[in-house]
Parts: sequence; structure tokens; C-alpha cells
Amino acid sequence: MRALYAQSGGVTSVINASAYGVIDEARKNGLEIWVGINGVTGILKERFLDATELDIEFLKHTPAGAFGSCRKKMKNEADIQKLFDIFQKYNIRYFFYNGGNDSMDTAWRVQVEAQKRGYELKVVGVPKTIDNDLPHTDHCPGYGSAAKYIAIAMMEAALDLRSMWVDSTQVFVMEIMGRHAGWLAAAAGLGWLNGIGADIILLPEKPFDKDEFIAAVDRVVTKKGYCTIAVAEGLKYPDGFFVSDMGYTDSFGNRQLGGVGFTIAGMIRSELGLKIHVAIPDYLQRSGRHIASATDVEEAEMCGRMAVRYALEDNYGVMVTMERVSDSPYQIRYSSVPLNLVADQTKMLPKDYFDGYEITEKFIRYALPLIQGEPYPPYRNGLPDYRMFDIG
Repeated sequence: MRALYAQSGGVTSVINASAYGVIDEARKNGLEIWVGINGVTGILKERFLDATELDIEFLKHTPAGAFGSCRKKMKNEADIQKLFDIFQKYNIRYFFYNGGNDSMDTAWRVQVEAQKRGYELKVVGVPKTIDNDLPHTDHCPGYGSAAKYIAIAMMEAALDLRSMWVDSTQVFVMEIMGRHAGWLAAAAGLGWLNGIGADIILLPEKPFDKDEFIAAVDRVVTKKGYCTIAVAEGLKYPDGFFVSDMGYTDSFGNRQLGGVGFTIAGMIRSELGLKIHVAIPDYLQRSGRHIASATDVEEAEMCGRMAVRYALEDNYGVMVTMERVSDSPYQIRYSSVPLNLVADQTKMLPKDYFDGYEITEKFIRYALPLIQGEPYPPYRNGLPDYRMFDIG
């Protein structure tokens, strides 16, 4: 029997640590482990890599998807039939799918189809998303490192702004990923623990009121001369429409968003006449392995290992989850949840984690353990020594 692992959706700085966990645990348990190149898209093209004897040590400190990712939903009957023809052809009996909301939907569909067809297949989802919006788990691998990156980036940008505002830029805007939930944007406020962070945080969970927002910016600038703003890409008006809807959808059916930072900067410039700089970290925030969280790396690897253990224990059709036992000392336990309870579901930032345009003490207690530790990658020539497989 053969096991298959694949990566799906937007990548993170620690998704390869989960890959390491799956592959190493599978090998320790005597499984022949293959990897699908570019998720189900590559599997349908029979693009595989035999990882049974592969050198995988570097995966623990390399960001992004070492085996390629994809954004494909398995809704087409022809694709589903082809997928199971391929599974049968190569005797695939375990399938570990590493992804977020939409990827868990794919994993669930594959498990249901296997049961319908009477095909022996154990599917386990390995969680991953910087958005931290998968339900039934305390947090997701990828979030802690991205949150750490955003917090540090905002601190450093705020110090720059503080240096220059007297006769230059007075407002800095950072546009942060987060389509429906504001978990990552909220992290821009964590720097206040060390004295400097985002003055205003705009979240999808708080409907955007232009007049209220402009008044808030004016108050901050009047008080100290400058203002730092973090805005989630999924910021919405009270009627539910995205402030930055680009007018089309991706292959998962999600509305494509972009430019919300420039949109609100234009509002500030028009209403207050201030000079503004806008930054969009984009891919940088999700693949910034040089300043990752040690907690995140360790948990990402363990989620991969637990996926294999659950499958071998006949606990399948599930996603690996983490349950928080305590904040201080920080402690979690691993568990699982049926895939159908996760598929296409979104966990929003709780209302008691933010107050107006600021984060609360409760969010800080939640997020702080997730950004601890600096597991720096090895360096060569003064740069991170990242390695990748040749996957074409």
C-alpha cells in the first residue's frame, strides 16, 4: 500500500515542516510515501515524486511549497473519476492533504467518493493557513510565523514614520492578507507590547465606516503627528461588499481582492490632505521564513506526524486539530475533527479580541505564545540557504 501527500492553497513559511512530519512519520512506520506535485492538479497529471528515500532535512527551514501547490476544487465528475483511476493504478491507500478551508473541502469530497465507490482510502487533512480561519482548531500552522512577520514589519515601519513625519509622510498604511477574517491584521497591534505598533487596525469583522475612520485618523495625527494603519484585504462595507473587490473570482470561486490599502489611502488624502505611504507585504508575509516562530515550526511538523498516526489508527476522514490547554504556560494537545465540519467553513476573529480599531488583552494572550522563538534557517553567503526540489 502506498501513501500520498500533497500541498494545496496559499503556501506558508512552515508548510514544508508539515511535509517533513508526514514523510518522516510515514517512513518510520514502513509506508511507501509519494508526493503529488502541485496538489490534485498534478496528481491528475500523474506527476509524483517518490519520497521514500528522499533527503528531506532542509524542508524544516525552507518556506513556500517545496512540492508545488494548486487552487483546484474537485467538483467535476470526470476529474473525480480520473483521480480514483489514478489512485487505483498506483495503489494509493492513504492520502494526506495539506491545506486550508477549500483544501479540506477537497479532502472531504475525496473521502466521501472513496466510500461511495467502496475503495479503501484513508484521507487525513493537515491544516495550514496564515489566515488562521479554520474552525474547530485553536490555531493553524502558518499563522504564528505570519503574525510575527506582520508585527515586526509594522513596528519597523512605525519607527521609520516616527522619524520622518515632521515634514514628510504622516500616514503609513499596510495592506494585510485576510479575506474574511482579521486574525493576521490584528497581529499588527502586537508590537505595542514593546512600545510601538499599529494605531488603527481595520478588520473584516468590523464594517467599514468612512466618516468614523477618517475622524479616527485625524485624532491620532492631531495627537502625535503621524498614524500607522493596518488594513485586512477583506475589509467590508456595512452592506457586505468588499472595499477592494477586483470584479472577478479565482479557481476556488473566491472574489479576488486587491488594493484596499490604496483605496483607504485615497480617502485619507482626499479628506485630510496628508502625505501617505502604502505597503503591501503580499507573498512576503506568508513566506517570511527568516523570522518564523519556533512554536509554529514545531507544531506544523507535529500536525504532519499526527496525520499519519491517525490514519494508521483508522482515524480518517478527519483534519488534525490543536486544542489549547493553557496560555501560561502555553500548552496544547492534538486531536481531530471530521473533515465535513471544516470544509468551506470560516472562523472569524471573536468580538472580544478587538475593541474599535484596537486589539484587546484577550487577543494578546491568545496570540503571544504563537509567535515565540526564532528558529533561524542556515545561512550561506550572508543569505538563507533555502533549497528546493526540481519539480519542473
